[in-house]
Amino acid sequence: MASTQRRPTPRRAAGRTRPAPSGRTKPKTPKTPKTRAAAARTAAGYAVPRPEGADRSAIDRRTLIKGGAGIGAVAVLGSALSSIQGCSSKGQGDAQAPGPVVVDEGSATSVLDSYTAADAAPGLAQTGAWTLPLGTVLTPSEGQWIACTLTGENANPPVSAGAFSLASGTVQAVVERPRTQGATYVVYEARCSDSVYAWVELDTVSGSWTLYGSAFSGGALAGEPVELYSADTEWEPPLVACSGDAVLWLVMPVASGSQSTQDSTCHIWRAGQAEGSVAVTSHGRFACEPTVSDGVVTLVPRVREDEGVYYGITAYDLASDLSKQVDQLVLPQTVRPFSAVRMGERFVFQIEANYQSGGQLGKMGTYVSQGDGSFVSVAREPLAAPAGKGDIVVVKVRASYVVADLANSTYGTLAAEDRAVDYGEYPARVGTCDTFVTFCTVKDPTTGYPSAVSVRAFSVA
Repeated sequence: MASTQRRPTPRRAAGRTRPAPSGRTKPKTPKTPKTRAAAARTAAGYAVPRPEGADRSAIDRRTLIKGGAGIGAVAVLGSALSSIQGCSSKGQGDAQAPGPVVVDEGSATSVLDSYTAADAAPGLAQTGAWTLPLGTVLTPSEGQWIACTLTGENANPPVSAGAFSLASGTVQAVVERPRTQGATYVVYEARCSDSVYAWVELDTVSGSWTLYGSAFSGGALAGEPVELYSADTEWEPPLVACSGDAVLWLVMPVASGSQSTQDSTCHIWRAGQAEGSVAVTSHGRFACEPTVSDGVVTLVPRVREDEGVYYGITAYDLASDLSKQVDQLVLPQTVRPFSAVRMGERFVFQIEANYQSGGQLGKMGTYVSQGDGSFVSVAREPLAAPAGKGDIVVVKVRASYVVADLANSTYGTLAAEDRAVDYGEYPARVGTCDTFVTFCTVKDPTTGYPSAVSVRAFSVA
């Protein structure tokens, strides 16, 4: 049902309206059309709206909440492409976008077919294992602290935000209840580095959301949190990444909403700043969530806007606040990646569907770019962004991880924990890492009911 109430368009902080991108006309009157919930999540007893076109990897991780709480289901409506447009950043724009990379089918070196199978996962050695309370959901983090959401002891609040310490194996509560006023707000997502913490609060009734950021130290917020951005249900809850003292987030309109033709933007904020700023604008939706590895931010905006629907896997220098572009790989027309990250001098990206065109890069799998223009592939459906170090690449597949040693042309598998297949096991790392971390909800062997969350850590050679 249409609403006659008018509310501000998304804002970077209280009282600030969303800026008009360069070269585009700013609306005369900031307004937001009717609100609606296009999809729903149920977490710890609360149905949490999630708009259409949301990142699937984030949904997959949250299925663990279903196992932890023993209730609910995840329902996600499909996404649609927005208008054919391109991308720009503060330093470089779409003019530098190279031609799309199209290679012949079968030309990639298949890890599973061409590499030698090893008895164990090459380059990995387990260094720790912990058991956490049921309902704990870890999110990919880069340091000794890993952000997580926790189920509340009662229905108010049903979800809180915390941080898991690899040093002590314990969980610290960081945001025990939403800062946003109103009983219908819940903590929706949390991310952190060892220096900053960011979390999203969502109104389960209206679908409105607010992103907060704060300096972070020793498992606790350090200083007063800053409201970084807020919007209504016409805009997806942000996809967030943290690295060093920086918080990055993507703001995108709901794919089938009334704002679907608006630009998507990547923002950056550093601890100590009063507000964030727009770093990259995509004239169309970003393909997947932002990732940070080796001081490089990888985004996948729309590029080559005058020629069709193209996605450019683009690496930006984090130290320059994304004003410096490091590298770019443009995928074949219409091919949309599930995830992408820059690991050393390589792009590692994933395709979750088989396209009728696009050659080899239009086929399902994980691809590792090589310096000579060739690719190494793991031809399995990807379920989470890859991680690893140097020549070791770890790829999450259905019930295990494929671990490839690119230098020695060998591979092995890392099996998921026992009794974890129903709810899945997922990595809590993305990109280059010294320690690879996994987590899963496991069942009690006698009752068959979810009983705890198991976390494992592995050193990466």
